[in-house]
Amino acid sequence: MSHPQAESVIKNIIREIAQECAAKGHTVSETMVAFVVKAIVLDQRNGFNVDRTLTKNDVQKLIKLCVDRLLDPASPSLETIKMQIYFDMNYTNRGEFLEEHHRVLESRLAPVCREITDSRARTAEELESLYRKIVSYVLLRSGLGSPTDIKVVREATAALQSVFPHTELGTFLSLVKRDKERQLKELTMIVTGIRLFNKDCGKGGEGIDDLPTILKEAIPATTKHIESELEASKEKIFQYTAIIEDISGNQMKNKLLNLNQLKEALFNVRQHEAFLNIILSDVVSSAQLVETMDKQYGAQMEQLRTTVHSKTAIPTVQVYPLFIMLSNLWNSFQDEIVLLSVLSNMTANLQPFLKIHEELFPASIIEPLLSEVTIKTDEERIKESTGSRVNTSDFLTLDWYFPEQTANFDRLPIQYHGFCGFTVASKEGLLLPGNPDIGVLKHRERYYIFSSKEAAYTFAQDPDHYIHLIGEKAKQCAELIQLLELHQQFASIAPYSQAPAPEHLLIKPVTKCNSSTQTDTHLLETNIVKSYEWNEWELRRKAIKLANLRQKVTHSMQTHCSHMRRENFTQVYLPKQVETQTKRDNSSNVPKPQIFLAGIRGGETSKPNKIVKVNLTRAVDES
Repeated sequence: MSHPQAESVIKNIIREIAQECAAKGHTVSETMVAFVVKAIVLDQRNGFNVDRTLTKNDVQKLIKLCVDRLLDPASPSLETIKMQIYFDMNYTNRGEFLEEHHRVLESRLAPVCREITDSRARTAEELESLYRKIVSYVLLRSGLGSPTDIKVVREATAALQSVFPHTELGTFLSLVKRDKERQLKELTMIVTGIRLFNKDCGKGGEGIDDLPTILKEAIPATTKHIESELEASKEKIFQYTAIIEDISGNQMKNKLLNLNQLKEALFNVRQHEAFLNIILSDVVSSAQLVETMDKQYGAQMEQLRTTVHSKTAIPTVQVYPLFIMLSNLWNSFQDEIVLLSVLSNMTANLQPFLKIHEELFPASIIEPLLSEVTIKTDEERIKESTGSRVNTSDFLTLDWYFPEQTANFDRLPIQYHGFCGFTVASKEGLLLPGNPDIGVLKHRERYYIFSSKEAAYTFAQDPDHYIHLIGEKAKQCAELIQLLELHQQFASIAPYSQAPAPEHLLIKPVTKCNSSTQTDTHLLETNIVKSYEWNEWELRRKAIKLANLRQKVTHSMQTHCSHMRRENFTQVYLPKQVETQTKRDNSSNVPKPQIFLAGIRGGETSKPNKIVKVNLTRAVDES
């Protein structure tokens, strides 16, 4: 059968199983059906051979087994598989989640953005309508208030008009679509920063929630809730483990309850514990990030207050970058709110998968069994085995690693999710925490830890045998594939949450390294003045060089090719203003010349006139 034909057959089987379950009143997803089909085929007790083509009878048998398994009302194993599928379908790392969240926001804003960028407004009414659309886009993108709240719209409009008045619409419409989208994003960030600053100054902030304060209250509450559920799961884990250890091999007590069912319940709470630890780790990381962002937000707001304090006009190149940085920090707060909400919902949605414990193992059954046993926590078990170490000389062909002798010890990819492999194999799936202090065994580039020294010695004598037994146990209990992180043995069922990152696969233990030391040549800092000159002739040469510079002139020219393309400058020394001053000021005065002429008025016509000239000027010594 070709690969496409095999896929078609499998899809038909999955579809038929889902239809039968729906006909009996139970709706199951195709992902769930596919996982159960894989689990039943892997279980050798069902008699399926993966290397042989399934006959019609095999298909009918497979469908019947899957339907019975999916409709089993008292199966902790089925609830664990449902929990694993739910977590794998909904959980993703922080970076991918925020990337998907931003992509969804962009897709929702795309119609509004397209309506603005494709606008061809000409009349005053059309321009006014376009401006209102820009205000709505800014509010929707920033998430600061509702576009239907008139107070929020007025405040956003006032902030937008201060940076983008109506007169700029003509320039905006002349831009290409990409530049319009970029300008809309910049306007959103600037307006967001302005509104946040006004809110901090008590002059606005309508419809803006105090996200830093909300996060400071919500994160501790979420952490406390997750820790309380984690403690409840651990309590069940310790009780189930103590009971399993007590009744294993005891035929009398073994009749009191179903031991296999109790182990499946243990797998269920262990898986719940693992998922809660993942969620709690993300919440703690979010708390640390929020604390850092809150300090940055306060410093940015203080810098902005200092910049605009008692100033009527501020250059945009100074204040706009501050508004944009303020907006980016606020967007980060919004991302943390969404992430925290998703993690809280996931924590709540994991709880229904634990209801089966109250149905199968109520307190009336568990408490009598706990009266004669000692309940130990994981920490107490590890503490009991601390100090008992493997003697490496007993295993000359195996590599053992210890915390104080190995770099990157805490980052080693330990197998089986940190549980003791020997206990899982020898006690039919009992999950006990391993103690790294006993020693970490390296076998075929994989690392194993154990709950006791005896378990380590027994496992080390034939590791492949016990690894095979664990694989066979995982085929019988498919939920162990994800719980024990057996994705290398069952690559086709590797979940997303446990898919190894490339950087984790490269981590190697470091037990030896090359080191070297070097003695400094000069222990004290040198105080050498590079410009110092001891030679007076060299100083004279520099002085002459500086003096000659005063006689130089900077020349420039222009050609036809460079004309009107660049600015040209010349530099000259301006002439000095020279003044002189004498010791005293002096002056002299002479008499005004005065002359009188007599006889020029005329006389008789027969006789010539006689003109008399009289000098009336006074002498110099008389003046």
